[in-house]
Amino acid sequence: MPNYTPPLRDMQFVMHELLKVTDELKAMPAHADMDVDTINAVLEEGGKFASEVIFPINISGDAQGCQLDNSTHEVTTPAGFAAAYAKYIEGGWAALGCDPAYGGQGLPLVVNQMFYEMLNSANQAWTMYPGLTHGAYAALHAHGTDAQKDTYLHKMTSGEWTGTMCLTEPHCGTDLGLMRTKAEPQADGTYKITGNKIFISAGEHDMSHNIIHLVLARLPDAPPGIKGVSLFIVPKFLVQADGAVGERNGIYCGGLEHKMGIKASATCQMVLDGAVGTLVGQPNKGMQCMFVMMNAARLGVGNQSLGLTEVAYQNALAYAKDRIQMRSLSGTKAKHLAADPIIVHPDVRKMLLTAKAYAEGGRALTSYCSMLLEKELNHPEEKVRKDASELLAMLTPIVKAFITDNGWSATSGCLQVFGGHGYVKEWGMEQYVRDSRINMIYEGTNTIQSLDLLGRKILGNNGATLRKFGKLIAQLVEEEGVNEKMSEFITPIAVLGDQMTKFTTEIGFKGIQNPDEVGAAAVDYLRVAGHLVFGYFWARMAQVALREIAAGNTDSFYQGKLQTARFYFAKLFPETATLMRTARTGSKVLMDTDAALA
Repeated sequence: MPNYTPPLRDMQFVMHELLKVTDELKAMPAHADMDVDTINAVLEEGGKFASEVIFPINISGDAQGCQLDNSTHEVTTPAGFAAAYAKYIEGGWAALGCDPAYGGQGLPLVVNQMFYEMLNSANQAWTMYPGLTHGAYAALHAHGTDAQKDTYLHKMTSGEWTGTMCLTEPHCGTDLGLMRTKAEPQADGTYKITGNKIFISAGEHDMSHNIIHLVLARLPDAPPGIKGVSLFIVPKFLVQADGAVGERNGIYCGGLEHKMGIKASATCQMVLDGAVGTLVGQPNKGMQCMFVMMNAARLGVGNQSLGLTEVAYQNALAYAKDRIQMRSLSGTKAKHLAADPIIVHPDVRKMLLTAKAYAEGGRALTSYCSMLLEKELNHPEEKVRKDASELLAMLTPIVKAFITDNGWSATSGCLQVFGGHGYVKEWGMEQYVRDSRINMIYEGTNTIQSLDLLGRKILGNNGATLRKFGKLIAQLVEEEGVNEKMSEFITPIAVLGDQMTKFTTEIGFKGIQNPDEVGAAAVDYLRVAGHLVFGYFWARMAQVALREIAAGNTDSFYQGKLQTARFYFAKLFPETATLMRTARTGSKVLMDTDAALA
């Protein structure tokens, strides 16, 4: 049976020592009075909820899964899930980062993000039920009418009602321009919506009183392709004028997907049979509205893998300290035991440190992105809002793809630490591997994220946003460039930062001549960019640690942070050289292969 301890010390380090979030929040009136003690207290209680309420039902939920009653189309979640959700509502956790105008607590987004990291570590499948609601809430908050907000956001803020995003259809996957779901206008201003959606997380369950589906569909006169998609609110139960839940709407679960992982999350095939819906935003502009939810979901998926990486690391570390096998190559370390603990072996340490480096680097990046989103939404200065939005847009595909790729390799490595015990259910490690695999697929596969980063976010504005991030690196290099103790961290990112300019330009020119060159290079390119971003944050974390040590702080936490930074730059960061070389080989070796793929 695995264990989980919320990583509160590292969360506090990231927020208060690395990013200094309370200083940043002072510029935003909504959070000007936020203090360190309040943030720490909220997360401490959040950690208790994660570890004591939903962590104990993670393995049992995976074993039991969800059950669909085909006669009623109702889905029953595993034992304990609904009761845990009731405690979630009772504790006010659903409202943590929501707008006070709709009953929210209005806490900074970074607090909600760190709370959700702990939830994902404890039980990713359970966390998907409330997690999807945040995205639906954000889309309606940004694009709903006042009447729609008054009708739905209060209940979604409290958690009484949950939300989903209904995009994908059986024949089109990510290519939403091919979708066929139809919306027929009615005399009363509503729409009758008919079609089929698949892979709808939390599409049907027994945990809330109503489910608010955000559905993409086509109007009768819609232009073809993605420009003809509109967004609709389609509640499971119709909402009456007084806000009460009314009769059942024509949307129901026609089947549950039988999945490799996250088995306790109801992944539904949803049937819309003349379901009543109301338009969100303008006709044929649905993707603009849905992107609010999709981008929130992409950041959330990165956070899912961050959570799994952390909990897998914790358990692999504990096992490596306890499991004895063989003697150390450099001489016996535990003379009182029949063999040494496996943590003495170099490759075991490599697997553990890989997971630790990816977890702590991911925590720094996701927290930074939460602060960018906070600035985009709430900063009083327009330039700050614009710069934050632009930088966040570039970093979002890195959060989604880089962190989930790392999560897959890290959880697999942590399973390897357990040897044969990792491959059997009792230790819980194989579930983390299975659960982490979906994160590389949904909300846009990682290849799609790579194409988005390189094609749209980098080449789309001739590298302007990348240069903005480069200025952050240049500032750090200028600040610490003559500090010999920082050279092992500064030199690698300075060199890669310079290389990125030439690397990006080269791929861009090749792409003008043949667009397949961008497709061939994109995945490798994103990993290079991911390491550049992680390298920047690891250098900054090393900077903080060195300053604390120089000031006489004897807390071993800082030595541990410094050692992890050294490992990252020595063993993981050098992957960039190989990636740039493979990216430069071009598309011919991939596309001129008809005989090989016959």
